[in-house]
Amino acid sequence: MNDRELAGIGMTSKRTRERLISRLLEHGIKDWTVLDVMRSTPRHIFLDEALSHRAYEDVALPIGYGQTISQPFIVARMTETLLAHAPRREGKPGRVLEIGTGCGYQSAILSPLVGELFTVERIRPLLEKARRNLSRLRLRNVRFRLDDGTMGWPEEAPFDAILVAAAPARVPEELLQQLADGGCLIIPVGAELHQELQLIRRDGDSFHTEVLADVRFVPLQSGKVQH
Repeated sequence: MNDRELAGIGMTSKRTRERLISRLLEHGIKDWTVLDVMRSTPRHIFLDEALSHRAYEDVALPIGYGQTISQPFIVARMTETLLAHAPRREGKPGRVLEIGTGCGYQSAILSPLVGELFTVERIRPLLEKARRNLSRLRLRNVRFRLDDGTMGWPEEAPFDAILVAAAPARVPEELLQQLADGGCLIIPVGAELHQELQLIRRDGDSFHTEVLADVRFVPLQSGKVQH
C-alpha cells in the first residue's frame, strides 16, 4: 500500500478525518494521545472498498462474518479509559490483552500507546486480515492468536489491562484472573438489547466495577472459525 492510499482522498481525506476528531472532542474525548493516534490511523484501509467512503463517520460498520468495526467514539472511549486506569511501565501500560481483533482497527489504535499488545480473534479470515492491516502500518509490538477469546491468553498473563470488543452475558472469570494486581478490564456486558460498558479494577483478590455507558456490541462467542 502506497502513501497515497494510506493518506486517503475525497471522503477518506485528511479533512474528513479532522471532522471526526472534532466530533470526538464534542462528545467528551479529552486524551490527546488517543485523538492524535486516531487522526493518524487510516480507518478506511480496515474496510472493504465499498464502505471505505464511510470510514470517518462515527458509526460501526460491517466487516463480514457477522462482525463490525466499532464506532470511533467507542474505540476512543475504551482506549482513553484503559490509559487512565492501567498500571504504567516506562510511561505506558506494559502488557495489554485485546479480545476480538476483528479487522485490527482497535489494535492499531492501542499499539502505539502500549508496550506489548496481545490480541485474540476466533475467526481466522478476520485475524489474517488484521495481520495484513497492521503490517501495512508497520506496527511491530502486536502478537496475534487464533482462539476462543472467552479463555483469554493464559500463557501470557498477567496483563496490566484487558479490552474486550464483544459482549458476553457475564464477565468471564478467566479474564478476571488474568489481570495483574492493579490492572483493569474494560468490557461490554449483557444481552444484545441491554449492554453496559464496564470498567473492572483488580485490587488483590477483590474486583471493583464501574458502569461507564450503555452500549451495543456483537455477542462474545466461544469456539474458533477456521474459514
